[in-house]
Amino acid sequence: GGRGVGPITGVVAGSGGSRLRGNRARTGVNNDSLAQPDTALRRLNAQPSTPGPREQVYCTKVGTTRPDEMYIVGAHMDGHGWGEAANDDGSGTAIVMELARVFSSPDVVTERSIRFVLWNNEETGLNGARAYIEQRQALQGREDPPGSGRFPEPKWLGMIQHDMMLFDHGMPRPDGTVSPEQRPEADVNIEFQVNSRMADQSMKLAFVFHQANNRYATDYPATVGPHMTNTDSAPFQDLIPAISLRENERGAHIGAGWDPHWHQPTDRYDTFSDKDFRLGLNAAQTTLGALGQLAGAKLRR
Repeated sequence: GGRGVGPITGVVAGSGGSRLRGNRARTGVNNDSLAQPDTALRRLNAQPSTPGPREQVYCTKVGTTRPDEMYIVGAHMDGHGWGEAANDDGSGTAIVMELARVFSSPDVVTERSIRFVLWNNEETGLNGARAYIEQRQALQGREDPPGSGRFPEPKWLGMIQHDMMLFDHGMPRPDGTVSPEQRPEADVNIEFQVNSRMADQSMKLAFVFHQANNRYATDYPATVGPHMTNTDSAPFQDLIPAISLRENERGAHIGAGWDPHWHQPTDRYDTFSDKDFRLGLNAAQTTLGALGQLAGAKLRR
């Protein structure tokens, strides 16, 4: 696979119920190892995949008064394209790990539990998130052992995904190229799925995050959109309130080629600027503020 450069225009249907408008650039997954000029990185990516079970990682901040309820906060730790998966999804993974570090501080207590999850096999079909639901949905809210006050799988209150957090440089130019500079209108995109069974509840959750952005984010505003798709929150969307945070709308923007590094050898940490990383920081600030409110976080006195 790979991508070419050239003008694509018109209005067509995009993923998640979105519409692709204006200039577009071709997208695809790079499968050519020689497209990665860094030989050390090429060797790292050349390690063969072994068929068999896959694992994912989570840790849980246990709530003090409602340990039987939790919010799930996630990102995916796999990637492809022969780059470093720096943005897709090292950026989301870093945010989730940093949030886990902050909330795990002994000075921080929460009323409700929070589970921080790094999903595996997102790129192969959201397999990690789907397996989590299949294996753990029926365990929600069970005290084990009875009378212990321990809940291995608290009741799910909402799922918040972080996927591709850094690059908002605007629509492709007529020739299919994208500006090397962040656009002045850069923002944090918060998406829910309007066609899901939990659309109303997910929209309310999205606007909790929008308000948290207004209050806590230092540099970039947030925009709420109704076409969440193609990430680990999607398998949850008919079960519980579910949203995703991104650099752009997944269907209308990323799907139209707004991020030329998506699934490409250029998805490396040295590709992105300080402004790009600051956009990711503002997404972290947004989630930190919203999650602190939802989980009832307080500083221990």
